[in-house]
Amino acid sequence: MEFRTPVQLPVDAMEINHGHRIMMLGSCFTGNIGSRMLRDGFNACVNPMGALYNPVSIARVITRALDRQPFTRHDLVERDAIFHCLAFESSRQHRDADILLRDLNDDFTAFADSLAKADVWIITFGTAWIFTHNNSGQPVGNCHKLRADEFTRTRLSVKDITDLWRPLSEKAPRIIFTVSPIRHTADGMHGNMLSKAVLHLAIDELGAEYFPAFEIVNDELRDYRFYAADMKHPSEVAVDYIYEQFGKTYFTTQTLERAREERRRAARLNHRPILVSNG
Repeated sequence: MEFRTPVQLPVDAMEINHGHRIMMLGSCFTGNIGSRMLRDGFNACVNPMGALYNPVSIARVITRALDRQPFTRHDLVERDAIFHCLAFESSRQHRDADILLRDLNDDFTAFADSLAKADVWIITFGTAWIFTHNNSGQPVGNCHKLRADEFTRTRLSVKDITDLWRPLSEKAPRIIFTVSPIRHTADGMHGNMLSKAVLHLAIDELGAEYFPAFEIVNDELRDYRFYAADMKHPSEVAVDYIYEQFGKTYFTTQTLERAREERRRAARLNHRPILVSNG
């Protein structure tokens, strides 16, 4: 008797190996999988500008990187003598605008260089809900805990997403989409499901390569023991299982063996002997 519903993994997917240069962008779930790829010796660049959750913010930073367009004072918002770059997470703030722009553009230039050299993009969408800054009219990647009345919250349509991502998909060397299984409970459970549905429909409309991380958590691992204590994020065991399924999909036997060797090597380097005092 089968007590779970195994998810059908993509068949005949093109391989990913240690020779590929991989750019991984998206929600914090990207960081969970990306950290395991880095541990296993893959040449991955993981959320170099920080986690981004909605398709518009991810598309805008990619477009800007491809165009080599640096950030300027026009991209900053000042509140209470602190400058914020709302395109990215809340760490992108400083009392000195010049220092913020210097650090931001240093990281952005490195990101643009890595993106230009990447052989594959792995993009994880987290939510179809976006916040638009009222004064500038620009969608933001993060609200930096500024006043709620400074933003307007809307849900993207499938067309909104496909109009942005179709031209980017054509520019990408290879692109794999996935939808984060992390639940955005602030949207309400119904709002979260509507959001995830929009993301799935948009990816399907693009006819893009897709890895079913969302389905693995919600269908195959349908049990709260596979969630962290907040009941929103997958547990470490769940993420390990998703990464294992990712490996089954994209890694050859030789790549899996090298990944295991790199993992053992990382474990040895991280090992610290316990010194026992004779005194």
